[in-house]
Amino acid sequence: MRIAEIYKSIQGEGVLTGTTSGFVRVTGCNLRCWFCDTPYTSWDPQGENLEVSEVLQRVQALKCHHVVITGGEPMIYADLVLLCEHLRAAGHHITLETAGTRFLPLHCDLMSISPKLANSIPSLERAAEWRARHEKRRHCPTVMHQLIDTYSTYQIKFVIDQPADCDEVVHYLVNYPQVPRNRIFLMPQGIDQPTLNAKREWLEPWCQQQGYRYCPRKHIEWFGTIPAS
Repeated sequence: MRIAEIYKSIQGEGVLTGTTSGFVRVTGCNLRCWFCDTPYTSWDPQGENLEVSEVLQRVQALKCHHVVITGGEPMIYADLVLLCEHLRAAGHHITLETAGTRFLPLHCDLMSISPKLANSIPSLERAAEWRARHEKRRHCPTVMHQLIDTYSTYQIKFVIDQPADCDEVVHYLVNYPQVPRNRIFLMPQGIDQPTLNAKREWLEPWCQQQGYRYCPRKHIEWFGTIPAS
C-alpha cells in the first residue's frame, strides 16, 4: 500500500466527531475533486510503499482504539482487506472513508461514504483530461447499494458548496430510500472557518428542516485553516 501519512488526531466529521483516533491516509485516488483538501493524495500523490505489517506496527504505536482509514481512496488497494483483518484481530474500531466508487469485502465498524456531487467536477482549465473521467466515475449506484446492504453501520456525507447542491442531494437519495435521514450528513465546502461559517448560516437550517444532520468540519475549527493546494 502506498501511504501518505499515519498519525494521531481527533475525528472532525460525522458521527464520531471528537473521538481521538489513529489515521491511516493512503495516497492515490480514482477521482479528482477540484476542492480536494488533500491534493498530495490525488492531484499530486505522494507517499511511501509499506507492507501491511509495517502499517499495523505504526498504527499500534499510536495507542488508539479507533482507527480511521482514509485517503485518497482506500478501496483502490486490495491489501486493505488484510489490513482490516489485522486491525480487527488487534481489537481496533475501524472507520473506512470512501467515495463509494469501489467495493472490497473487508471488515469495518463504520463505513463512511462520501459520494461526489456535480459540484466536485474539476474545471477544463485545471484538468481537461480528468474532467470526463471524474464525471463518469463519481457516481456508482451498484457500489453504493452494495456498501449500504453489506455494512449495517454506515454514514453518508455530502460536501455542499451552493444551495443548489441541496436539491441534488434530495434527487440523489431518491435511489436509496432505505437510508435513514439521520445517517445523512451535509457539510459545507471550505478550507477556512469564515467560509464555513458563512455557509452554515443557510445550510444548517435547511438540514434541520429536512431531517438531515449538519456536519461542521470541526478539525478546521480546532486546528486552523487547511493550506491551499
